[in-house]
Amino acid sequence: MAFELPKETTDSKIREVTLGTGGVKVGGENVLPFYTFEGIMPNRPLIAVEVYDDNPVEAWSPVVVEPIKDVIADPVAWARRAAEEWGADLIALRLKSTDPKGDDKPAEEAAQTAKAVADAVSIPVIVYGAEDMDKDGDVLKAVAIAAEGKNVIIGPAMEDDYKTIGAAALGYKQSLVAKTPIDVNLAKQLNILLSNLGVDVGTIIMDPTTGALGYGLEYTYSVMERLKLAALRQDDSMTQMPLVADVGTESWKAKEAKAPASDEPQWGDENKRGVVWEILTATTLLVAGADIVMMRHPEAIKTVRKVIDTLMS
Repeated sequence: MAFELPKETTDSKIREVTLGTGGVKVGGENVLPFYTFEGIMPNRPLIAVEVYDDNPVEAWSPVVVEPIKDVIADPVAWARRAAEEWGADLIALRLKSTDPKGDDKPAEEAAQTAKAVADAVSIPVIVYGAEDMDKDGDVLKAVAIAAEGKNVIIGPAMEDDYKTIGAAALGYKQSLVAKTPIDVNLAKQLNILLSNLGVDVGTIIMDPTTGALGYGLEYTYSVMERLKLAALRQDDSMTQMPLVADVGTESWKAKEAKAPASDEPQWGDENKRGVVWEILTATTLLVAGADIVMMRHPEAIKTVRKVIDTLMS
């Protein structure tokens, strides 16, 4: 007797969001991640490569700095390398220079950097502020104005500043990222608030907050999975947005990823360990439901792209 694989199908789907101006799309699937035997994933998950505007050479592991040491002080050159040599689908520009606890650069200066990066590459650009509630509104409004017509993705909009950032995205026709602590109901509630503000729900991407391997990965997996189930199995309109996972930042925060082998010889080669940490975090969250993974190390990016290719085939 022939075995017939049981299938669960649904009429619900994740919203398809257009990024940038070149027709790059994310989302649109009507199945759980890579369950293409049950439905369709019209758009493959995307890799966004991190670029910083504050030269993080002193703060980062030498393992991450080495491949970009000649461009780390120049976000435009860094973005071009990510796009042209590493095959980035998106650029994830972080305007850390605006942090009041750091350089506290003015919003207008950071906005010009964002515009220069967006002008320098042909792929869409995500622009994150410093995640300072008092400063990000001004910074991301300036970015939205400077990059008008580019359809950049600004964020993260959070509970305390969503009105300012949402209004900037709405007024200057940009997409946005809505970020909440790792909780399904909080993610849904922020989407409702943005919708009530007038933001088109078809321009929202959810960042449910990422925990890396060893630092809350299982919890992140559970919440991402529950968001996808609510969207597809319960037809919950306010959870039907694509998901982004902030993999690079969280993975390389881990002591196990960045500690020198001289400090922790039992942990193995530091030149491989952090890269593997990022790969494992990214692949796990892709299977959980991430539509975009923000990544940092070129070798990790290369491997995760191969994983996506294999799962999509």
